[in-house]
Amino acid sequence: MGELITYTIAGGGLILIGGWEALLSSSETLKSPDPDSSESSKSHSLTFLLISLLSFFFIINSFFSLFDALNLNDQTGLVLQLEVISISALFLLYSLLGFLNHAKKGSFLFPSPLLSLLVLFAFIEEFILFYLQKKDPIGIENRYFDLLLVPISVCVFSTMLELKNPDSGFPRLGRAVGLILHGMWFVQMGISFFSGLIVHGCSLHEKSRGNFTIRCKGHPEYHRGKAIATLQFNCHLALLVAFTVGAYAVVCKKHGVRKESMRYRPIGAEMLQMDSTSQFTLDSDDEGDEIENKIKEERRLPMHKALTVVQDIGANGYGSHR
Repeated sequence: MGELITYTIAGGGLILIGGWEALLSSSETLKSPDPDSSESSKSHSLTFLLISLLSFFFIINSFFSLFDALNLNDQTGLVLQLEVISISALFLLYSLLGFLNHAKKGSFLFPSPLLSLLVLFAFIEEFILFYLQKKDPIGIENRYFDLLLVPISVCVFSTMLELKNPDSGFPRLGRAVGLILHGMWFVQMGISFFSGLIVHGCSLHEKSRGNFTIRCKGHPEYHRGKAIATLQFNCHLALLVAFTVGAYAVVCKKHGVRKESMRYRPIGAEMLQMDSTSQFTLDSDDEGDEIENKIKEERRLPMHKALTVVQDIGANGYGSHR
């Protein structure tokens, strides 16, 4: 029951951070406020504060699991918790530096690309952790960890885009959506692993507090468990897409849309302008037809005269020989 509460708190924290960041980035993208304003600084300070609290929670929870692995002589669980602590420490450092940047207006501020690079390393390390976590090759939890790589990849890609375009709000919006999906899948893993709602025929085997596996009786149960995990992830993804579209529509209705985003230039606009300058009337078309008919008549006249001469010669008998 304790692990279920841990996963629920972790997932809920990620959903809260992602939702708040999505709201900020979408509103800034639409109305483009001044990033140096006090309101924007307070909003970003709250984001970094939430990240620091969640990172501190991960570190404390990992220390409990670390001591449990030491008591049970679980070397694998010990190594896993050390990796989780290192990842959480990177996120905690990122949040503290970002909070100091927005809380104080001193002469020395940490560059934004440096902060983005720091959080990028944290996401990459988290990706490697779940990608290589194959303690039990036939464990159902491996499928859940593989699907967790999708939102982590979204966060990695969005952070890389933020490094290239730090002034754009769309990379932050993409990372916020990735964080929301990350948190939703964390909650789903906690419910599936520790509440008994896993597929029938599979059971939880726990070596220590942070080292567990889910084994099934046979191949039918194993494949059914993987299929159910994929179906659950697709449902979470569809729910997130519907929620994101609805929330974006509400934000657009509330804040409006920037004029820059409403400037639509159709493809081939230059050709349309050229066509509009060269306008032809029906009179000009008729005059062109008359000139063309005159040219044809002038070409037909010599041929008609020659044909008349040939007919006259044939009628007088000079042109025919028997």
